[in-house]
Amino acid sequence: MRFIDLLRLILDNLGRRKGRVMLTAIGVVIGTASVILLISLAIGLQKSATSNLWGISDLRRVDVYPGYSEAPVMMEVGRSSGKGDVPPGMKILTPQTIEDIKALPGVTLVTPKQGIYGQAVLKSGRLENYPWIQGVDLDDIGVFEYPMQGGVTTLERGQAIIGGWVAQQFYDPKQRPGQDPPAQPDVLGQTLRLVLTKWTQDGVMINKTVNIKIVGIMSQAQAEQDSVMFVRLDELTAWNEWMMGSRINYNRDGYNQLVVRAEDPDQATEIADAITNMGYQASTSQSVVQGINSFFIVLQVVFGGIGAISLLVAAIGIANTMAMAILERTREIGLMKAVGATNKDVLSIFLGEAAGIGFIGGIGGVIIGWGGSLLLNMVASTFMPSNPYGGTQLATSTPGWLPLFALVFATLVGIISGLYPSLRAATLVPVNALKYE
Repeated sequence: MRFIDLLRLILDNLGRRKGRVMLTAIGVVIGTASVILLISLAIGLQKSATSNLWGISDLRRVDVYPGYSEAPVMMEVGRSSGKGDVPPGMKILTPQTIEDIKALPGVTLVTPKQGIYGQAVLKSGRLENYPWIQGVDLDDIGVFEYPMQGGVTTLERGQAIIGGWVAQQFYDPKQRPGQDPPAQPDVLGQTLRLVLTKWTQDGVMINKTVNIKIVGIMSQAQAEQDSVMFVRLDELTAWNEWMMGSRINYNRDGYNQLVVRAEDPDQATEIADAITNMGYQASTSQSVVQGINSFFIVLQVVFGGIGAISLLVAAIGIANTMAMAILERTREIGLMKAVGATNKDVLSIFLGEAAGIGFIGGIGGVIIGWGGSLLLNMVASTFMPSNPYGGTQLATSTPGWLPLFALVFATLVGIISGLYPSLRAATLVPVNALKYE
């Protein structure tokens, strides 16, 4: 039997039982739409989670801290007196560590990051602020790719770049209860006073004032850079030496932290593992993303399985419809065989009809599932809070492969469901079929 004749016969047989075919296909429609909607929901949640994380943290970044071969001593990491009193068991971050990490494959940047060892107050007139001061050994912090609200990313001596939160958190220490808060100063391009404080062994407080020019302000991103004031490492080192009253030797005392950047986000985890094997502590947001992706892959499988249950129910309906069709058309089958139809021809006809029911239901399910995804996104964009890191809030995301997969899967469900009834039809004895009442 030619394929075109087989196809024409299948369509004719399905057209004779439109009501039964449509009622059976409705089950496939529901199952297919459920699979598309639930998997799209899981993919949408995954994209929302990972895109928000990208907005918060650079996925190419690896943060490196001193390592411990024994139980860590309770003290600030890298906080030394400048006299070599590194806690026992600590593997410190030295200039040689920087060179060793730079030699790792895929590493594009290694830079130290050092905190201040005492109290520092940033003052604009009578207003004060307590930023998290960080020294970096960079002429341009643009390599961190922090979004900028204004100014430049280059750093020279006597200059600083502050986070968006810092720029909006100046307060008046003499403000009385009930008074309105003061207007925030426009500090970009202004020279402010940074008051450093240290205490002598006798408990006497000594202040030192340095002038610092604010040359850049980073945009608020709900991340660590919001509360940071970046200055040059050599300047911060001089301030720390004044506070501690001794010289700092990074070969002996080590850095607080190193920031490592990978060439590609996919390499960040491997680099972090390599640094950990060197004896240091390393963490990267990429490992968090991989954990999130693994969770959502499981979620997609679970959601897809829930939708597949509906297709299983539909499969039972297809099997029942095909079984009833064989009983009703037994004499027709016998007549077909009597005029020369082979078992393969009969099997192909009934399998084709079962596949047709699955295909029709699959098309309806794809249309409803895709339309439902778009509707959910419209509802989400109207009633759900907007993404604070930019972009449109999506409830679902339907990749191009999902409708195609659902359609093929629905058709396969139809074929598998009609396999047993079709085999029964193909193996009927023509004489017995012709005598069937």
